[in-house]
Amino acid sequence: MAISWAAWRFVPMGTGQFAMHLHNGCMLLIDLHHAHASLQDKGVATLTFRNAGSLNILSSPVLEDLAQALDTLAQDSRIRVLVMRGTGDKAFVAGADIKEMRALTPDNAAAFISRLRRVCEGARQFPTPVIARLPGWTLGGGLELACACDIRIASNRVQCGMPEVQVGIPSVIHAALLPRLIGAARTQWLMLTGDNIDAAQALQWGLLDQVVPPQRLDGEVEHLANKLASYGPQALRQQKRMLRAWETQSIDQAIDDSVQEFAHAFKTGEPQAYMARFGQH
Repeated sequence: MAISWAAWRFVPMGTGQFAMHLHNGCMLLIDLHHAHASLQDKGVATLTFRNAGSLNILSSPVLEDLAQALDTLAQDSRIRVLVMRGTGDKAFVAGADIKEMRALTPDNAAAFISRLRRVCEGARQFPTPVIARLPGWTLGGGLELACACDIRIASNRVQCGMPEVQVGIPSVIHAALLPRLIGAARTQWLMLTGDNIDAAQALQWGLLDQVVPPQRLDGEVEHLANKLASYGPQALRQQKRMLRAWETQSIDQAIDDSVQEFAHAFKTGEPQAYMARFGQH
């Protein structure tokens, strides 16, 4: 018997932090104070940062909920694509919580930045493609998180920057991804000046993958997410895993390993199924 995706509701016993229920075609996967995640029937999950102010500021409680959410979502084999977004359209994330950072000491500063590291690494190592939806301010830790995602789609109102030096700290952790994305010279300019760049410049530099007017942002994110979700889920997970491995492997090792990855793909049945469809067109 076929079961309608929208017909069932399940709420497990316990705290309800990870309650799952079906409603209007979506499944609620995560329901924490600062993190909400839902799954569409096509396999597109959306993780939303919430209750973090209008600029989606990353405080320790926000980071702890996001890290917990990413850890849980990474174990869900139904997810084919993950979209990460903030609440509202003022910002993706406008940075870490300066009020909290003002009170840091040498004894607890490492613990604070390690929370942000865990969230960024959770996105970077997520087993499926991750799309960052960037409507506005994307600064500091927010830009690091966006860089940890695989694809960045932005509104033409976006402002990107690494302003840490302006408040007496260096840009750290996943800021180290920037040279690979935009080159050493542009990374140095961003980090040493602390200035922001607009959408056009960020697109030209290769920091953003796509820029659209604000009214088209959600449509473009949805279109790409659904496109990726239509591909073989095992092939996407293989490709994501290989992309991460290539970051540290030599060229020779990457080529050698990819031969086995190619052979392994034929154990999944996806090449047979998808190539058969391709031949029908």
